[in-house]
Amino acid sequence: MKKTITFLLAAMIFLSVMMILPPRTAKAANYDIDFDTACKSIYLENLDTGISVYQKEENARRYPASTTKIMTYIITVESVDDIKNTSVTVKNSVLQELENTGSSVAGLKAKEQLSVYQLLHCLMIPSGNDAALVLADYVGNGDVSRFVDKMNRKAEELGCKNTHFNNPHGLSDPNHYTTVSDMAKITKYAMTLPYFLDITNTSYSDCLGEDRYLITTNYMIDASRGGDYYYEYAKGIKTGSTGNDSGYCLVSTASKDGYTYLCVAYGAPYEDEHGEQYENGAMQDSKKLYEWAFDNLEIKTIIDKNELVKEVDLNYAWNKDSIQLSPLSSYSTILPADVDISSIDKTFDLPNSVNAPIKEGDKVGTVTLSYADQKLVTMDLIASETVDRSELLSAIDGIKTLVTSTWFIVALIVIAILFVIYLIIVRYYTNRRKNQRPVKKYRKF
Repeated sequence: MKKTITFLLAAMIFLSVMMILPPRTAKAANYDIDFDTACKSIYLENLDTGISVYQKEENARRYPASTTKIMTYIITVESVDDIKNTSVTVKNSVLQELENTGSSVAGLKAKEQLSVYQLLHCLMIPSGNDAALVLADYVGNGDVSRFVDKMNRKAEELGCKNTHFNNPHGLSDPNHYTTVSDMAKITKYAMTLPYFLDITNTSYSDCLGEDRYLITTNYMIDASRGGDYYYEYAKGIKTGSTGNDSGYCLVSTASKDGYTYLCVAYGAPYEDEHGEQYENGAMQDSKKLYEWAFDNLEIKTIIDKNELVKEVDLNYAWNKDSIQLSPLSSYSTILPADVDISSIDKTFDLPNSVNAPIKEGDKVGTVTLSYADQKLVTMDLIASETVDRSELLSAIDGIKTLVTSTWFIVALIVIAILFVIYLIIVRYYTNRRKNQRPVKKYRKF
């Protein structure tokens, strides 16, 4: 009897505890333009915000032609400690590699000695393939393939996903390709390097002597020869073309009224079936895109870090039911000038409530900003103030949560049932004991 009752009590306690415990469980906009473009691929980025405002087949692989030399510039400058005072001897064997290729050259002469600084001018201004090979041979210690390997490693380091170089000058090769979006990454990096912007924005240079002028191939920055291609706000950077293989290519920047844009334009038609050469569509497209951007886009502050944008319910705080949220930082973006910021959609991802204590600056949720069904950014929302916890309210809520929880109610029911069973068993054994009492026998006298 005692063993049975002890077992039942132990079972009730174990079951109740198990019922109360919870179960175990095993970061770009693309705005409409009002004109047609000739290039196969285009990438236009506002450099003030880092936002691309127009793309056209931006991830399609294209022949980059001589815009390749932007990467050649990068590898050279990063490989030579003193580019102004490092002298390089032009090898005749290197110049011979370009014979019968129809290459654009800077007119380098065998055995002459030039500084790396001079050779960079020859590389970028007249687009000298001879300068590209001389620099690659020098940096690669006589092995151009070593230089090209550095180009590809740098492209990977810069996050280029669809780029592979097979030479330092850009002559067409099936294994030599990039995209306009990748080239934008390469160019933005190059713009941080010494002398790059100065050299690429030079129309004429006499760095080889007054009888050997270097003349730019970029008509957008050449006021005297540019004609309709000339654009007074353009700055650099590099032209390119290998005929119909690449079409016309251009990488350029333009600055006006405090705004700066980078445009990479590839694959404008070069010549028709009769061999008639087209106008340079890469320059035309770039100029029109710059004019469109300057006339129609502007930077707008969409959300300010001091702005209270939302509130959520607050638990366990004395005399305070909610807390205000603000963005972690301000956010500005480039938008059409006629857009009212009130038209920006805000999608919040927030909990139903938060528990005190909470400190000013604690992340509570996020807000996603969108315009015309295009996601702009997702930002953290933080608590705008510090709120202490009320231990009394916390304790009361804890008790309330416990006594109203499903597990607690079920546990009480189970305990009640087991207690009833226990009473029934006790009563059963009590009655049985009474029935088993011995009958007294009386002796007859």
